[in-house]
Amino acid sequence: MPHTPVWFMRQAGRSLPEYRKVREGIPMLESCMRPELVTEITLQPVRRHGVDAAIYFSDIVVPLKAIGVDLDIKPGVGPVVAHPIRSRADLAQLRDLTPEDVSYVTEAIRLLTAELGATPLIGFAGAPFTLASYLIEGGPSRTYEHTKALMHGDPQLWADLLDRLSDITAAFLKVQIEAGASAVQLFDSWAGALAPADYRRSVLPASAKVFRAVEAYGVPRIHFGVGTGELLGLMGEAGADVVGVDWRVPLDEAARRVGPGKALQGNLDPAVLFAPREAVEAKAREVLDAAAGLEGHVFNLGHGVMPDTDPDALTRLVEYVHTQTAR
Repeated sequence: MPHTPVWFMRQAGRSLPEYRKVREGIPMLESCMRPELVTEITLQPVRRHGVDAAIYFSDIVVPLKAIGVDLDIKPGVGPVVAHPIRSRADLAQLRDLTPEDVSYVTEAIRLLTAELGATPLIGFAGAPFTLASYLIEGGPSRTYEHTKALMHGDPQLWADLLDRLSDITAAFLKVQIEAGASAVQLFDSWAGALAPADYRRSVLPASAKVFRAVEAYGVPRIHFGVGTGELLGLMGEAGADVVGVDWRVPLDEAARRVGPGKALQGNLDPAVLFAPREAVEAKAREVLDAAAGLEGHVFNLGHGVMPDTDPDALTRLVEYVHTQTAR
């Protein structure tokens, strides 16, 4: 590429007035199942900001809904699961995912790749640990008390749950790649809640299984979590080609933790976008300087775009990174 590529997690969504307009009155999960709507929402930030990649508009619980798990996304709360998984009998909720379960994904990606032309489309899925935490807690959590209690208290049930989720996640990513996605990102949003030893023993095997399952397709695989500074080396070990880094660890230090052979993605603090333009550019410059010696760098935020972000700030940031890194 003639410059460092830029895209933003949650670039499609609430920060855009055009998104709020097309989503009006349509529940979140339903909007993920309408191919024309998914296509429009995914394309909006590409048109507006000139980012170098589109990220498929969906939600991490979509494959769970598709296999019949009784859940909904409550506005202002997030995913809420009617019957949380707390016992072996509860595993029966999780059957295998087939391409027919998510035919709307295949359709949307076909529509998207036709529209996007040379702009890559990044597919995505939630990682087994993060999906497990939603299923066990019954919704979002700050402490993950039920999740950690099950992980430590019934290691065999935990391993079986994560293994099943890794199969579902891999199947969901395969659908996206086969429909035309040119890269995939696995979001382990909540993995930062874990100590490294627990991650290595209880989570890494399932994430590694997902990455192995899609390896043969040859598309770049990105692995991202929040608050994962202590886990960066392990997340790289799980098998991705690119490790996403949040804003807490500078990219040069992150590269030391991840080790050779991986590109990095990140890592401007999303809250910086609320500061004046000069401050945003100064912080972006810090990210680019820290990335100077990396084997590969994709510019991104350290987490998703916040809902109240001024879209123009994102457009200017894309332009700034492109200009600064033109080669």
